[in-house]
Amino acid sequence: MNLLLDTHAFLWWLFDDPKLSERARHLIRDPEQQVFVSSASVWEISTKHRLGKLDSAASFLQDVEGWTERARFQPLAIQATHARRAGMWPVPYRDPFDRMLAAQSEIEDMPLISRDPALHSFGVRVLW
Repeated sequence: MNLLLDTHAFLWWLFDDPKLSERARHLIRDPEQQVFVSSASVWEISTKHRLGKLDSAASFLQDVEGWTERARFQPLAIQATHARRAGMWPVPYRDPFDRMLAAQSEIEDMPLISRDPALHSFGVRVLW
């Protein structure tokens, strides 16, 4: 099965944060799973770092590809179909990063690893 990581799940995996659930750890660690990280997550991390909300991301941002590759994750680029779905979704949820992750989860048919209950409003499969 292919899995898509929400931004917090991606960071918590990379930095071994205990907030990552045991189920999420098990799924990410499972060699049968192919784990994807969206360009939207890198965009979100960069934005939060620039705003001073994520100072700990400086080393990550210097080598995004290296961190992703060492974790054995696959990058997921934002495609026009993802952008259209994220922008047109009638769900009244304003966070553009979550809208994009939900759109990618739906279009690519990948469950989203996230603890964010708001993502359920998009009707995508959320695992935690």
